[in-house]
This record gives sequence, structure tokens and C-alpha cells, in this order.
Amino acid sequence: MTTHPMDIDSDSDDLTHTLGPGGSVIIADDPEADEKAIPWVEKYRPQSLDDVAAHRDIVDTIDKLTTENRLPHLLLYGPPGTGKTSTILAVARKMYGPNFHSMILELNASDDRGIDVVRQQIQDFASTQSLSFGVKSSVKLVLLDEADAMTKDAQFALRRGIIPALQSRCTRFRFAPLDAIHVTERLKHVIEAEGLDVQDDGLVAIVRLCNGDMRKALNTLQSTNMATQKITEEAVYLCTGNPLPKDIEQISYWLLNEQFADSFKRIDEMKTRKGLALVDIIREVIMFVFKIKMPSAVRVQLMNDLADIEYRLSFGCNDKLQLGSVIASFTRARSALVAAAT
Repeated sequence: MTTHPMDIDSDSDDLTHTLGPGGSVIIADDPEADEKAIPWVEKYRPQSLDDVAAHRDIVDTIDKLTTENRLPHLLLYGPPGTGKTSTILAVARKMYGPNFHSMILELNASDDRGIDVVRQQIQDFASTQSLSFGVKSSVKLVLLDEADAMTKDAQFALRRGIIPALQSRCTRFRFAPLDAIHVTERLKHVIEAEGLDVQDDGLVAIVRLCNGDMRKALNTLQSTNMATQKITEEAVYLCTGNPLPKDIEQISYWLLNEQFADSFKRIDEMKTRKGLALVDIIREVIMFVFKIKMPSAVRVQLMNDLADIEYRLSFGCNDKLQLGSVIASFTRARSALVAAAT
């Protein structure tokens, strides 16, 4: 009797099950599905210091210190998505080669990093001899991602504690938000590698919304690509939930020209229909206010009012009440503009 392989249905699309001779089940991974599941932040993370997109002065300094085997304690700080983790992982690859994972201990914000972790886990790792073969350096690397989230006692225990005592024992490098040109260049590399259909206005929208955060830019690009095959400005804004520039222009027009009741009704209707958050609207309107010609005193008061409203929203205050405050602030600004013109 001849035995033929039999396909078995599975709930998973990523695995193929085949029943072979003797009833054995052969499970094969779908490499294409695995490839698609990888976040582009990790897939396109720089593999070497030469690949790091920006901050060449900092990167070159760290590269030189690593080459000369004079690498000190480092404190890399700055906004998210600016290359801090990528830089130090590239250093680890240069120091340890393909076995770098066994030579570093990485603790991030999701880990418990109290004094017991510092005294036990870190000290145990530093004092244990590595079994990795082919690693020339005897120095191990402890990576404390978001070290400012550690407890004060844990920071103090590291002084051999981000309290001044710890800072004074580190060489500090500040990673500023990336320039738009560096973000654009990296995004174009990913777009070409993935074969994406990205319109020019879509690329500009991603760069504008990420505010120098490369991680946010890549996540936005990937999520928008998952939602639509053609990435345009409108697709990017809809995917991220941010108000479109044309919507902000319309809202600003209502705020500057309509009566209180009409402005409230129209803005609230647009906010509900498009699923916009009031805090996002305020942040975009603030940028629009800078483009409007008005006396400095009026602008300062309006900006101060909007800042107070944004602050109250961060504590969960009622959206409709704060929308009324926004309209009232613009109503006062309009009255001040009229008074200044007469």
C-alpha cells in the first residue's frame, strides 16, 4: 500500500502541516510570513556604527574609543527614536562580533530595576565568565535602557548611583531629535527595499509627524502600508489619527470668524465624525497661530490660554468643556485684535 502525504487544515496561516509515512507530522515555517511579522524598527536597525543615520560626531567619537579599547562608562540621553539604543548595540557588535548577545545584559523600562536587581543580576552577570568562543574582549557590557526609571537606591548602588553621583562617573552624549533630511533618507532606503508606493506628500507627512523620532517614522510607515497599498498624505493622517492640515485650516477659520455657538457645533461635529482628539487639534492649531499676523501681546495670551487647556486635558478634564475654553480664548483674541486695529 502506497502512503501519500496528506495536508492537514490548521488555524495558523504561518505553518504548513504534512502527514508523512508512519503518521509523523512535519511542520514547516512560512519564512515569508515570518519576514512580514518583523517590525521594521528592528528589521532596519543599523548593524554597524557606519549605518547610524545621524549624530556622526558622537558616533565617530564612540567608534574611536571602542577601537582604541578606551571605552568609558557612557550615558546616552535624549528623546526617543534618536539612535541611542542602536548606537550602543552597534558598539556591542563591533566589540563582540556575532556572539554579542551573550556578552551584554540589557535591562529596559519594563524590567524590575530596584536595588536587588543591581546588586544581584548585574553583579552576577559581570562576575560570571562567558562561555562564548571567539570573543576576544574580556569586558562585558551592561545596557540600562531608560536608566532614569531606576529607583534612587538602585542608581546609588551603581556608583560602582540618574543621580549626580552616577552622572559624574559617565561620559555623557546627548542625542538630539533627528534632522528631517536624515529621517527622509532613511525612509527612502526602507521604501526602496520594501518596494512601497509612497507619494511625495505622504513621505513629507510622515517626516512632519515623527518630529525627529526615527522609531515613530518607521512605525508610521509600516502601519500605513498595512492599511493601504498607496501611501498618501491623507492615508498617513488617517492611519495615525492626526487631523489633516486642511481640517486644521478649516477649524482655525471657524475659531477666528464664527460666533461661539456655530464654531462649537461645527468643530464638535468634525471631531466626532473623524475621530479626532481635542489635544491633537490644539497642538496643530498652536502651530497655525504662529503663521497668523497679530500683535505679540495677543499671541502670547492666546498661546498661554491654549497651553493651560492642553494641561487640563492631560488630567482628563471634560472635552466639551475644554473645547468651549478654546473657542472662548479665540473670541478674546479676536476682540483684542479689533481693539488693536481701531
